[in-house]
Amino acid sequence: MSRTRTALALGTAVAGAITLASVTASAAPLPVAGSTTVTPAGHTFKAVLSGKATLKAGSVTVTCSVSVATGSVPAAPGNSNPAGPVSSPITAPTYSSCTASLPGVTPTVTTSGAWSVSMQNGSPVTATMTVPPGGLVLKTTGLASCTVTTAPTAAASVGGSWTNGAPSSLTFTNATVPVKVTGGFGCPTSATTSTFNAVYKVSDETDPAQNITVGP
Repeated sequence: MSRTRTALALGTAVAGAITLASVTASAAPLPVAGSTTVTPAGHTFKAVLSGKATLKAGSVTVTCSVSVATGSVPAAPGNSNPAGPVSSPITAPTYSSCTASLPGVTPTVTTSGAWSVSMQNGSPVTATMTVPPGGLVLKTTGLASCTVTTAPTAAASVGGSWTNGAPSSLTFTNATVPVKVTGGFGCPTSATTSTFNAVYKVSDETDPAQNITVGP
């Protein structure tokens, strides 16, 4: 066989292998989400910040030491999903006692809209907090006047994890949140995302003797 015909045959074989691999990869089924049950059904809960929450956009970091949200576990059978997460509405979390990494700057955080948190049982249990459009607005005054709007164009999903306990905890570690930053000198106007870190302790408000838990 000539070199030309050999090269052509090899090229055809490689192209066929690539095509077959592409078809095989695209045909691979997506993993099916497992069942999730949040208990006690119908109970209200309270999430209180443990430690400090940070929101970092560009070179500016805002740290808050007080944050609270409340919500409720769906009543049965809505507290159980045989093939996916269970979602619970929550109040817009409040943030106070905040400081900024920029000297001479005072931050204020306001929240609004319909927030929610969903739990997916697994190892680990995953949690997703949904922030409505413009649901959190951070403003600074002083030497730098900036406005940071989270989820500026559409609702945003903030990924975290859940740990059962007494009380249970909801953790966000370097979670990415889309933002829009406006303002003058000192404002990180080029930033389009921020990172969020926080740990919340979640207690059962309906019956303090019980704990909010996530299972199969």
